Amino acid sequence: MENKNNITQRIKELGLIFPPAPPPAGVYRPLLVIENFLYVSGQGPVKRDGTLITGRVGDVFTEEEGKMAARQVALTMLSTIQTHYGSLDNIKRVVKVLGMVNCTPEFTRHPYVINGFSELMADLFGTEHGIGVRSAVGMMLPDNIAVEVEAMFQLH
Repeated sequence: MENKNNITQRIKELGLIFPPAPPPAGVYRPLLVIENFLYVSGQGPVKRDGTLITGRVGDVFTEEEGKMAARQVALTMLSTIQTHYGSLDNIKRVVKVLGMVNCTPEFTRHPYVINGFSELMADLFGTEHGIGVRSAVGMMLPDNIAVEVEAMFQLH
């Protein structure tokens, strides 16, 4: 499925349910539009009830559970875009993703975990427009959230 400006319909087809968009947790904008680019601040994995998924991959979570947390970050980010920008149909493509995994020092499969985010974007926007450049790293994250992702999108 390639992006044909009907992301809203694709969301329905995939049965995606967004959590509430989280309020900013500091002094920053949730997103910023400059020319035809949409920059989204780091998002954590917010559940449908508004709570965060917390814990470290390799300790509290397996890599599969970490991957599911990264998928939840994608849903959170889409909710944030919809809330603070408007229609997701104006997004042309994913440009850049920075995925951060809260994990033990021994855990090394950060890219696998962040695939949870990237695979959902590819399902939604298609492989041509849903996959951009990406980095995946391990680190300590605020409030012990399991995963954080920031991203940049190109707009139509």
